[in-house]
Amino acid sequence: MVAKKMYVQGGTGAVGSGERFGANYELPNATAYNETCASVADVYWNQRMFQLHGDAKYADILEKVLYNGLISGVGLDGKSFFYSNAMQIKGGLGSKDTEAARSGWFDCSCCPTNLARLFPSLPGYVYGQHDKDVYVNLFVSSTANLTVNKKPVQLVQQNNYPWDGALKFVVNPAASADFNLLVRVPGWARGEAMPSNLYTFAMPAKEQVVIKINGKHTAYTLRNGYAVLPRKWRKGDVVEMALPMDVRRVVANPHVKDDLGKVALQRGPLVYCAEWTDNQGKAANFVVPPTATFTAAYRPELLNGVTTLTATVPAVQVDAAANSIQTVPQTLTAIPYYAWANRGKGEMTVWFPAQVLDVD
Repeated sequence: MVAKKMYVQGGTGAVGSGERFGANYELPNATAYNETCASVADVYWNQRMFQLHGDAKYADILEKVLYNGLISGVGLDGKSFFYSNAMQIKGGLGSKDTEAARSGWFDCSCCPTNLARLFPSLPGYVYGQHDKDVYVNLFVSSTANLTVNKKPVQLVQQNNYPWDGALKFVVNPAASADFNLLVRVPGWARGEAMPSNLYTFAMPAKEQVVIKINGKHTAYTLRNGYAVLPRKWRKGDVVEMALPMDVRRVVANPHVKDDLGKVALQRGPLVYCAEWTDNQGKAANFVVPPTATFTAAYRPELLNGVTTLTATVPAVQVDAAANSIQTVPQTLTAIPYYAWANRGKGEMTVWFPAQVLDVD
């Protein structure tokens, strides 16, 4: 599934007829189905696979699905829902299998109820534990109370993730305790867009992941995607991890025909899209060449607070009589995919052509 049948935002089940997978690499954008229930199931599946194998690749996919193709299934109002999660909307209209706007309820309302079941379970996915190993899978400001080797240990996370890559963990054992803290180093921070070759980053990361313990740089080894930090922990020990938050271009495996010549945008765990309301009424007419330089800015007033990406890129314009085509420089504003369709119906796209010849 992860190697041949998953969309870049973690959605699965490309075909609406029968609510099913298509053929290998069959990932059309215009008719993408991506049922919300499938994303919920994917979270459950990857959590259980992590519990079996202790491999961060499962937490990587869980995070991708959770922050993108799953949470898009509920509106920012908390009471409107997508049954399917589109990858592309043109002219404000979906297809027979895609929706351009969320609904309050459905004749078969499996998706809203599955979300209501999933969200309360999320605290149980933040950490994992096996003998002396304590795994950190999700980065959520929180306080957790664990028992390690029959000793109580409190773990406190302080961060502004996913907007900021500065992560802080405060370890508070009741008494000095010897155990291994295994902090997930996300695949996207190690140069992997996916734990397969279905999607890759066009360029390597500019920065490396840095870890400090009590303010001192700490060398670490990676084990199945986790930074292993063995130590006799004392109350108040502080672990800091800095994740690179570059804007990354994602390209698809050439077998994915719909994405040939196109790029998607990702920052941290978040996949981005362009929506009509930020871009002079259109989204599908932008070209994102390799030379485009994006700026990330947090906007607390927008969509309950999001980091947007902006760049000046060519926009294709067709005259009213459809007799001529030209490109003009225009500011492209991209928002996190999960936040689209909260401001009315209009165009939306996740994939952008890298040259004018590939504009649909």
